Amino acid sequence: MIAYFVKGEVLRARHRCSDAIPEYETALAINRNFHGALHSLALCKLLAGSLDEVIPLEEQAIRLSPRAPVIGYRYWVIGTVYLLQSRTDEAIVWLEKARTVMPAVPFVHGRLASAYALKGETERAAAELAEARRLSGD
Repeated sequence: MIAYFVKGEVLRARHRCSDAIPEYETALAINRNFHGALHSLALCKLLAGSLDEVIPLEEQAIRLSPRAPVIGYRYWVIGTVYLLQSRTDEAIVWLEKARTVMPAVPFVHGRLASAYALKGETERAAAELAEARRLSGD
């Protein structure tokens, strides 16, 4: 199981998500509770444009490991999918959860700034963008 996951990680790192997906799926066929493989599969599905498949994978990963130190990334992915689907209110809920868990991560603030801007909340968007810039050092 680990070998399939690691191969998937290598392929994903090489931007070959279409090749990584079957590796993650094989790892999950062996152990359906492998929350790391669920998250990595969700990322590849996101990059492949299979948006409808991403949120259920991330929600399952969250259910399996609700205290994982990487939970904020799972929230961020869900928020990103909702944003791409123009479901801005839902995106904001998940991106705010991600920000709460990962307040020092610039791209979380950047994505949240985008969601606020799309909703017309320009002051909140500007504040999040300023925080993203501050945290990233540029």
